[in-house]
Amino acid sequence: MATMNVSLPDALKAHVDDRVASGEYASASDYIRDLIRRDDEAKRKWAEYRRLIQEGIDSGVSNKSIDEVFDEAIARAREAGAKD
Repeated sequence: MATMNVSLPDALKAHVDDRVASGEYASASDYIRDLIRRDDEAKRKWAEYRRLIQEGIDSGVSNKSIDEVFDEAIARAREAGAKD
């Protein structure tokens, strides 16, 4: 595993120390690794949101009513395993 040294302002260092002291993380390294993993996941989700938005834009204007659109969306969500 690679090692990286990071300089933090006192307020951020205190925040990291508080999170470790709370018992939620075993060390500052564990906390930082978790933040990086969460950041990476958020980046992937935003990329998917942008892709879906572009897909919607590219699909053009629908001639369906809003009720038809919602009914189809609910049906697709249920097929994918979503619960009410």
